[in-house]
Amino acid sequence: MTRAEGARRQPGPTGTPDHWLLAPWAGPHGGVVPFDCVRVADFKPALEAAMEQKLAEVERIAADPDTPTFDNTVLALERAGRAYQRVTAVYGVWAATLNKGDFQAVETEMEPKIAAFSSKISQHAGLFARVDTVYRSPGFKDLDAVQQRLVWFHHTHFVRAGAQLDPPRKARVAAINERLAVLFAQFSQNLLAEEADHVLYLRRPEELAGLPDGVLAAAAAAAAERGHSGAWAVQNTRSSMEPFLTYSMRRDLRERVWRTYYSRCDNGDARDNKAVIVEILALRAERARLLGFATHAHWRLADSMAETPEQAMALMLEVWPSAVARVREEVRDMQAIAAADGITIAPWDYRFYAERVRKAKYDLDMHEVKPYLQLEKLREGMFWAAGRLYGLSFTPVEGLPVAHPDMRVWEVATADRHVGFWYFDPYARPGKNSGAWMSEYRTQDATAGAAPIVSNNTNFLKSADGAPVQISWDDAVALFHEFGHALHGLCSNVAYPSLAGTNTVRDFVEFPSQLNENLLLTPEVLSRFALHAVSGAPMPATLADRIAATQSFNQGFATVEYLASALVDMRLHLADAKVRDPDVFERETLAELGMPAELVMRHRTPQFAHIFSSDGYSAGYYAYLWAAVLDHDGFQAFLEAGGPFDAQVARRYHDEILAVGNSVDPGTAYRRFRGRAPTIHALLRSRGFPVPDSRTVE
Repeated sequence: MTRAEGARRQPGPTGTPDHWLLAPWAGPHGGVVPFDCVRVADFKPALEAAMEQKLAEVERIAADPDTPTFDNTVLALERAGRAYQRVTAVYGVWAATLNKGDFQAVETEMEPKIAAFSSKISQHAGLFARVDTVYRSPGFKDLDAVQQRLVWFHHTHFVRAGAQLDPPRKARVAAINERLAVLFAQFSQNLLAEEADHVLYLRRPEELAGLPDGVLAAAAAAAAERGHSGAWAVQNTRSSMEPFLTYSMRRDLRERVWRTYYSRCDNGDARDNKAVIVEILALRAERARLLGFATHAHWRLADSMAETPEQAMALMLEVWPSAVARVREEVRDMQAIAAADGITIAPWDYRFYAERVRKAKYDLDMHEVKPYLQLEKLREGMFWAAGRLYGLSFTPVEGLPVAHPDMRVWEVATADRHVGFWYFDPYARPGKNSGAWMSEYRTQDATAGAAPIVSNNTNFLKSADGAPVQISWDDAVALFHEFGHALHGLCSNVAYPSLAGTNTVRDFVEFPSQLNENLLLTPEVLSRFALHAVSGAPMPATLADRIAATQSFNQGFATVEYLASALVDMRLHLADAKVRDPDVFERETLAELGMPAELVMRHRTPQFAHIFSSDGYSAGYYAYLWAAVLDHDGFQAFLEAGGPFDAQVARRYHDEILAVGNSVDPGTAYRRFRGRAPTIHALLRSRGFPVPDSRTVE
């Protein structure tokens, strides 16, 4: 569909029941997202009409006089609410990437309404009664394995949402969900404002000491975009903060940037998130008790691979001592250099002196690596690797509607069929969530013959004058990580959308994304796509070898800053007593754990969007470590065979992991792929930590 065709499909009067956003998407291969017609004023009436339509569909299923069966109840439920899915897909793009101005008022008004609607569906007595009948019927055993899992999935969802509660408790759970939705939006909007409004402008040459040309070019472009031509902008985002702390020789400015970043939403002003967090935690704890669970953590992990908070904590605490010990070693190495500068290592010094240690130990300056890491070349490398492993091709598509001019679209296909569309939104801008993520605009849906539409979203800084964007090695790893999520969505081949793509448990969904990170360091990718931005020459093999030799370097820092966040997350949601001050709780928990003073949590509590902008990763940030065990153990299967691109292992991985979504129990799926349960050994070896005699994760 061209932009001209989109322009001909103008929306009807705002507020009409047949609002245009509810209509099936037009365009090739089952339709594409009609971004070109979106007006912020349309979201409220479209959402309200879509909710009304889905509720009517649910009421028809619940009122069906025929005996409940898989087809007339569970399959009918799978097919219900497609208009609602289309509307919320577009609304979600605005919430994550264009969240400013009038949209924030819409979000504030609609989030509690959406939460109330979700509760109305998940607590619908008549609908649950029919699903429960199918689940408990003698005919259940006659269903095939995937049908049985779908029935189990919906039954479990209803029970966990409170469908079996009495009316007063149902009403209270629904009220909690509505209030949480308001708080989640407030938390996110506070964080967006803190990141957008705090910018350090550098104007004197001496303030630029140590900053590489690429960092300076991006900072100059960011300043010019904000009307400060001739200056250099250090933004209050991770993608701007990390390179500044790594390279700036101005310790006073490093401290200033560090304090501004790590004090986001923790300054006692209107954007302070601590009171929001206290209320979120209290409401989550109350909801868990109403639903029959000891804590929010127990409720969240009941359907995870870990199963219980205790199992998740056991894994984290097994790794923690080795990670802290490695930090002590890293600090000793850094302090030996810092002492000559008369400096005792503080958190704003860690990245700077770690880089100097890297240079001294491995003769590797990561600034030397960066010119070889061009964003667009690495994107081509991701495409090539996906083609080699899974037979996928990526063809750019012109003329399809996009939500922002920075977005681009590719059609994904195999030799004989269309697979889906991949959207790429790479650059930072006001109103866009920081970090990187994958979204599914449309989940693979065999019941509707619909192919997946997915996106990857990052926050790289544009270069001045259209020069190739150079990114750091860590950012390159993150790029491959998020593309792993996209491949998980694109390769889905599941009968029912609720079980398709990335709709799997939290501590399994990160497995495919983390496994995909391994491909970046392969000679096959680096020799073809790590090309120097000026000369075009491929990265020398000797430089690639030096990068490989440093893969366990600074893993103490990386593991401790992550694990500190994951442990605080779990402790917050296991706390029996009400958390009255998140800062105090964070400080006391880290002191009890023996957190090294030279670094902080990767996500301090007032900024921890993973766990406070939704329920998504709450009591679940541990999942990255759980999945890292699967990733390292799983990648060993490739290395034990013919190498990273072994065709037989790739086919097994595709068929047993990527294609099955949640249609198979994750533990079973992993064992089918690997031939056994995972062990922790490969993960510990990769980080240079001691390896115990035996440890499995199931």
